[in-house]
Amino acid sequence: MANVKFSVYPPCNVMRAFLKEIFIRTGSRVEFVDITREVEEAVRESGIRSGVAIIFTPHTTTGIFLNEDEGGLKKDLERVLERLIPGKGGYLHDEVDHNAYAHLRSIILGVSLAMPVENGGLMLGAWQSIFLAELDGPRGRRVYVKVIGSD
Repeated sequence: MANVKFSVYPPCNVMRAFLKEIFIRTGSRVEFVDITREVEEAVRESGIRSGVAIIFTPHTTTGIFLNEDEGGLKKDLERVLERLIPGKGGYLHDEVDHNAYAHLRSIILGVSLAMPVENGGLMLGAWQSIFLAELDGPRGRRVYVKVIGSD
């Protein structure tokens, strides 16, 4: 059995939670929208100095991911998703609604992301941005930012 020590740093007196809804209107069938500023603003508004931010989209044809905001990379991602899950793939769900490809891509990308918060800000790497992936647009989309921690 390993000798494991647990400690809380910094000492946590009161845990708090904050929730903000962000509304995004997308303009294309497939689009990767940088929402980093909006998430950072939610973290600032929360007043939480140390904790975690959970970024979640409640749609089955969107995704949330973290990566570099570079045009070529976003085009590459769109091409890779089309190769992995073609828009016209003969999917059973298309008998109900013609967007099975979007649901399947959402499953691969995921609909949430957890980010550490320290000193009142997100602990993002130098080139990291947070994206909402629109996979069946254009539409109005919601993203929730839940910040949990202490001040």
